[in-house]
Amino acid sequence: MQAVHATPETVTARIESAFAAIQRERMTGVPILNPALAVAAIGAQRWGEDWLAILVTPWCMNILLLPGAPENPGWSGLKPGATARRALPSGEYSFILGEEPALGRFLMCSLFSPMLQFTDQAAALATAEAALAELMTPVVKPAPATPQGVSRRNLFGLGGEGIEAAS
Repeated sequence: MQAVHATPETVTARIESAFAAIQRERMTGVPILNPALAVAAIGAQRWGEDWLAILVTPWCMNILLLPGAPENPGWSGLKPGATARRALPSGEYSFILGEEPALGRFLMCSLFSPMLQFTDQAAALATAEAALAELMTPVVKPAPATPQGVSRRNLFGLGGEGIEAAS
């Protein structure tokens, strides 16, 4: 996918087209399909040099990463089925490399599979939007406590104010 011509709308359209074709051509009659769901790509956006979206299908919900440019060095050497770790604001995740002729190479990280717990498309889309919001929320790590010393008096139980700065 060429970065120069890609927009969130074109990325969304390519993802949805590729996975709708997979559903029509390879998934017909598969028992894990949720008939209440359709293919959708949620929240396509740039993430570094790549594109990130949440993919909803009748069989799975995945975090999807697509290279922003074919020569992206972070994708070189990966073969379909290989795993790669990628950092998002909420943490680091393991992805599996896939490849489809209509879409090219992509990394996917499973959120739900199968999708039988979703009653309708609205519930699946709301879950995808909530998942995307959580993925893009940075983890706030508590600040390390300032080291404090224990006075000799308190160490031996001889009173004082508890912990105080060591001298």
